[in-house]
Amino acid sequence: MDMLLRRLALAIGLLCGLLGTQAPEFAQQYRQRLAGAVDELSRVVATFDTEARSENLTSEEAMRRLDENGDPLARERGQAMAEDKVRLARLQDALAAYTDTAPVRRLVGFFESFDAATARRAWADFQPAVPTTFEALAVGLVGLASGWAGTHVVVWPARRRLARRREMARA
Repeated sequence: MDMLLRRLALAIGLLCGLLGTQAPEFAQQYRQRLAGAVDELSRVVATFDTEARSENLTSEEAMRRLDENGDPLARERGQAMAEDKVRLARLQDALAAYTDTAPVRRLVGFFESFDAATARRAWADFQPAVPTTFEALAVGLVGLASGWAGTHVVVWPARRRLARRREMARA
């Protein structure tokens, strides 16, 4: 029974390690989507700013004019542009957190600046990859150790009970 539990712990540890190596791969695909979203929102905001300048308005003045407009479509456009500008700033900060940090720190940055919409789209297209980076190796080893140790902690009471039964049977 003890040998079976050791093998189970090793198998669970390997599975956790394998799954852990995919976190940096997913984070990379998320970062690529994030960069694409920043590029597209930057284009939308720049177009709006250019349109505002052509009317001799600042961006804020143009959004205020849209908000005060009686046409519901114009008001919604102003609100959408304000939301786009806020989202663009947030996504730019998230992307900067990726580019300006050490490899393992990027995973922490992923959770600190998480954008659910971008992550959902990245997850929909995610395909596991062979981990070849130091970051993936480090996370994989942590996953392996966590899975192995977690299995031992979970089965420890059962192992202890079995050991007591064996001792009682011998006595």
